[in-house]
Formats: sequence, structure tokens, C-alpha cells
Amino acid sequence: MGFFAKLGTVITASVEKDPAARSRLEVVLAYPGFHALVFYYVAHRLWHWRLKLLARWVSAIGRAFSGIEIHPSAKIGEGLFIDHGSGVVIGGTTEIGNNVTLYQGVTLGGTSLDPGKRHPTVHDDVIIGAGAKVLGPITIGKGARVGANAVVVKDVAPHVTMVGVLARPTSQKEFESDRFVAYGVPTEGVPDPVARSMEGLLEHIHRLSVRIEELEEELKDRDCLPSSGEQGASDFRPPRS
Repeated sequence: MGFFAKLGTVITASVEKDPAARSRLEVVLAYPGFHALVFYYVAHRLWHWRLKLLARWVSAIGRAFSGIEIHPSAKIGEGLFIDHGSGVVIGGTTEIGNNVTLYQGVTLGGTSLDPGKRHPTVHDDVIIGAGAKVLGPITIGKGARVGANAVVVKDVAPHVTMVGVLARPTSQKEFESDRFVAYGVPTEGVPDPVARSMEGLLEHIHRLSVRIEELEEELKDRDCLPSSGEQGASDFRPPRS
């Protein structure tokens, strides 16, 4: 796909995903995500022509102009939408599929100083919310959602929503809908994995309390436990043989 055709997919994605975009011309003139990708496509072409210093210089200009840093060697598919954009960082060995959405403050970073693959691979239709950090040579599966401010350091299965620090899946079940979800997390219907764990723990404690009361009643019936007011359950001593 040619330079202008790729930019066309970016403009289309911006109009479709941002209700504030009133026209394609507005995207071209006023959207930093679009501006950053213009510089990226030029720098990326220069990088593959082995004009690497010039590519980094063009990339630096793009960062100063848009507030978005995209390494020229990163591989980016069609229709990437970077909303608001400020503070987005895309590392050099990052691979991004088609129809991906990134919000402000997203980092696709590396965790190793060794050469080779150090940055994430993000498959098609992924949404990564504001401030999220996706670190290391991990894979974000097709259609996955990463919630705002999540920190992801392990592979994410397709169609799973990740939230928290370190990020946890909200459900092992695949995401039911392919509809676009702003910031990667629906406002309704997504359980908090921490709250769900706490609920399970409280339920388990309740069952244990009920069972302890049953055992105390059984011991009272066997005259092994003093009646209430004589001696607390915590002071119980088994009878000597």
C-alpha cells in the first residue's frame, strides 16, 4: 500500500472512532496522531533505504511537532488511530497490526538491553487505553483490550480485557463483541478481578464460620465444650484420657 493510501486509512479510522472529528480535513489539520504517522511513514522509508541517521532526525522532528515518539524501524499496519496522542512511545522492534487504537500516554516499550526483538507485538483490532504500559517482547492477541493505566508484561490472549497493575484479565471468556470500545474498557459489564477475588474470599470465610459453629454445637452435645458463659471456644482443652 502506498504512502497516501496508508494515510487515507488513518484518516478513515480517526473519523470512525472519534465522534469529535467533524471532517477528514479536520483530522489532517488538527490531529497529532495523524501528523505523527506522516513523519513515521517518511522516517520508516528512509530507515529501509539505510539512511538511518536521517530517519532518526525526521522521527525527532515528528516527536517535537506531535508529542508522539515512533521509532522509524517499528512496523505499523493500516488504520492505526492515536487519539489525543501526547506522550505515546512506540519502540523500535514494535509490530502493530491493522485497526489498532492507542490513547495518550501509551508506551510500547522494551525491557532488555540485548539486541533483537525487545518490544511488543500488537495484533489487529487491539485497543490500548490511556497511560497503559505494554512492556517486553510479548504478544497482545487480536481484539484484546488493555485498560487505562494497566501494566502488561505477559502475553494477552485474543479478545481478553486486561486491567490493573500488573494487569489481570477480567475474564477468561473471550470478549463477546467486536464493537469499538473507547479506552479499552466498557463502562458496564466488566467485573473487577480484585473485587471478584475478595467476594470469593469473604464467601469462603462465611462458610468456615458456619462450619465452626456447627462443630462447636456438636462438641457441646458431647459435653466436650463448656456452655456459653463458662469458657470461650478459644479456651477449649480436650479432656484427658
